This record gives sequence, structure tokens and C-alpha cells, in this order.
Amino acid sequence: MFDVLEATEQTMSRAGILPHVGGDGTHPAMRLARRWVALLGVVMASLAATPASAEQPARYMQGVANELMTAARTGTADAFHQVFRKHADLPSIGLYSLGSYAQSLSNSDRDPYYSGMIGWIARYSAQNAPQYPVAKMVVVGQTEETKAGVYVDTVVSLQSGSNYDVRWWLIRRGGTFKVGDVNVAGFWGREELKRLFEGFIAKNGGNPRALVLALNQ
Repeated sequence: MFDVLEATEQTMSRAGILPHVGGDGTHPAMRLARRWVALLGVVMASLAATPASAEQPARYMQGVANELMTAARTGTADAFHQVFRKHADLPSIGLYSLGSYAQSLSNSDRDPYYSGMIGWIARYSAQNAPQYPVAKMVVVGQTEETKAGVYVDTVVSLQSGSNYDVRWWLIRRGGTFKVGDVNVAGFWGREELKRLFEGFIAKNGGNPRALVLALNQ
């Protein structure tokens, strides 16, 4: 979606994924995406402060959180990338985010597309998560697991006093789970990506390969 941090915003504006607008040169969609991804990294890391639950979905999230805390201590995008690559349900996130263009993505472009998407989230998490220090996080419940998956609900409190309701959609894959989506402060991650990705592809001849190339610049 975007290349690298501040330089990425300029690159994406030139590429047409996001138009350049005045002021600080940051498009509102980029500001929303930046805030969402930063909060995503924060709330995932904050799970490490939550006592392990007897319920399997919460235990899975605890393990993910422990890996993310290690990545946060390392402080690099590569460390976050490894965790996201391992635990994100890439087909659910990536193909949904392409919307009506998903079936036009070639098999040879799938891995580069997934890597580019996860790489962007990892870069923004590494840079922006420290700006949102977490005071506490409370697991408030989960839904009954169905064939569609299970939702785990949490409340994250920042040291600034702000509180965020965070809902995790977990999908069972074999004997474990994958993270299919996260709702932070009322925004579903896949919907935000879908809005941006479909808009960019539409402006570039309706070919998802244009997005794949932009993601991997």
C-alpha cells in the first residue's frame, strides 16, 4: 500500500494511490491509516500484559503477544514482519482487501502482494507503536466459536487516558488460529485496506499488478 514511512506518503502521492493535499502534505486517508496501524501494533503488544486465559483463543493471542513484545524490544520492521507473516491469515486479509479485483490477481503475484502488504504494516508498527504507550488491557469476553471463527473482545487503555474497544477475529487453521481482522476504535482493518486498494487499482487500469508493484517499491 505505502512504501516506507514519511517517504512512502510522497511516493504514494506521486504514484496516485493517495492524492497529495496541502498543509503538512498528508492525505486524510493516510492519517487515518497511520493511526489505525499504530494502534494495531500497540494493542497487539499490550496483550502480553494480560493474564493467560483458560480459553483457547485468548491463549493463542497471548502467544502472539509474546512474540510481538520480542519484536518491539528488537525495534525493527523485520522483527514485526516475521510475527505478522506467521500469524496473519493472509488470504482472508489480502484477498478481501482487493475487493472486486481479487480474482484478477495472478498466482505468481500473490506472494509479492502479501509480503508488500505485511511489510507496510510492520514498518508502521515499528515506527509508531512507541507513540501510544499502553497503561493496561483487559479481555472482556469472546463469542462462541463457529465455522466462521471466533471474536475476542478487549479494552485497551493508553497512558494518555484514552480507551479503545478492540475486537479480534480469529480463524481456526488446523490446530491453531490465525488473525483474520482487527477492529480498532470502530474501524475494521480489512475495510480500510479495501477502500485504499480498490481505489488505487481502479485508477491504474483495473490491474492488481500495479498495486503489487507499488507495495514493493
